[in-house]
Parts: sequence; C-alpha cells; structure tokens
Amino acid sequence: MDTDTAHSVAHVLIEALPYIQRFAGKTIVIKYGGNAMTEDHLKASFARDIVLLKQVGVNPVVVHGGGPQIGDLLDRLGKKSEFVDGLRVTDRETMDVVQMVLGGIVNQEIVSLINRYGGRAVGLTGKDGQMIRATPLRGEDPDVDLGHVGQVEGVDPAIVHTLDHSSFIPVIAPIGFDREGRAYNINADTAAEKLAVVLDAEKLFLLTNTPGVLDGAGTLLPKLSAPQVDEMIRDGTIHGGMIPKIRCALDAVRSGVNATHIVDGRVEHAVLLELLTDEGVGTLISR
Repeated sequence: MDTDTAHSVAHVLIEALPYIQRFAGKTIVIKYGGNAMTEDHLKASFARDIVLLKQVGVNPVVVHGGGPQIGDLLDRLGKKSEFVDGLRVTDRETMDVVQMVLGGIVNQEIVSLINRYGGRAVGLTGKDGQMIRATPLRGEDPDVDLGHVGQVEGVDPAIVHTLDHSSFIPVIAPIGFDREGRAYNINADTAAEKLAVVLDAEKLFLLTNTPGVLDGAGTLLPKLSAPQVDEMIRDGTIHGGMIPKIRCALDAVRSGVNATHIVDGRVEHAVLLELLTDEGVGTLISR
C-alpha cells in the first residue's frame, strides 16, 4: 500500500469514528430486499456490512423480503401469481410456498452469508417467540379475498432483545401468525417498521432499487423532514410505488424511531456508507 492510499484509508476510519461512537449499543433495523438480495457481489457486500456493524458495537436486526424468489418458485410449480393493489393473493398453497421460500431458502442463505464473514446470525420467522402476531389484511375491495396476506397486530421483541444482548444477529422472515397458528404473508417494509418501533431502534433502513427520494428534477435529496415529505406527496413529487415506502418511513419516525434511511441497495456497502460517513448515499427522513 502506498502512502496516499494509506492516508485515504486512515481518513475513512477517522471519519467513521464519531458515528461508531454515537451508534454503539444502538439498534438498527434494516429491511433487506431488491437487487441487494439477488446479485452475488451485493449479497456479499451486505453481509460484510452487517458483520462489521456488530463488531463495532451496533446491534443490526435484518428483516428480509423475497417476492421475486417466491414468484420464481410459483412459476416452476406452474402456479400463476395474482396481485391486487400490489399485494400477492395468497391462498393456502401459495402460503406454503411463501413459508418455504422466506422462512427457509432466503432466510438461511442470508444467515449463511453473514456467518461466512464472521457473524453469528440466527434465522427467525414471526412464529419464533410469538414475535409477530397478525390478522388478515383486507384490501380496498371488500369482495376480494387476499387469503393469507396479513397485517401486524402486535410485536413481542423479547427474542430479538435476547439475541442482541448475546452477540447474535437476528435475521427475520416477515411471516406472522394469528392466535390459532395460521400463517400470514406480511409486507417486509411494514414488518421492519413495526419491529423498529417496538425495539426503540435508533434507525430504520429501507434498502430499495432507487437512489433515495428524488426532487422533481431527479436530484437525490439527502435529508428531509416529515413535513417536507408530506408536502412532496401532496404536490405529486413523490408518487406511485414510492408512496407506500415513504409512508412506512414516516410512520416509523412519527412513532419514535430517530430516523429512517431510504438507501440504494444496488450500491456496494450502502449501509455503511449511509450510516458511518458524512455524505451518505441515500435519503435520511427525520421528524
């Protein structure tokens, strides 16, 4: 390593130091999805980020999606995916596939990757420790039965607290269960937001396939307050598929989470860059 490169590395470490000191002992909930879950180099980047955060004293909690993987397996089984208002209609057979993919294949792949890089990850679903209690979600049309699509009724964070305090990293599949033990498919953004609130998390990260929140000219906005976001929704600057994610971010900060970050999961080491550098790579939303 030449002198200039060595100085650059030292500068990066010094820049990260106050952030490491600030967030040591804090809980960070990270919703993991999109391209970051499907491209090998991004998977490895994400896993290393999570291990490093745990190593420096931050408590990361990972909540993952898996919609494309569910769709792929359904296609291979010859079962057509049906969506209503962006929600996958989930009959009993589809729910079996959801549990197999989210609670098994995807969850264990993430756990294995984190462990490969020196972490101590533990895979969970909402059933473990009765963590995520769910009820059926009703769509806008009361005549349409979404099946096993759920909304979060309540969250018991006890098992997550136990793992955090024992140097483990929880990796959570967003599958909820009702009081009769029926399973429900829950939107991963929503599950992450509800967990962040009950865990009294310092931050919620939502990894996406966009750079963050953009203004009307397509320029990234690095910081926004909740009132500014409300105005951007009203004037149509924020629209379409970004609105549910933004509302999730707003619900988190208005319910006590210090800040939500909407971050481009297509950027290697995006979590570290957003959390531990001055400039960041996404949009920070605060109260």
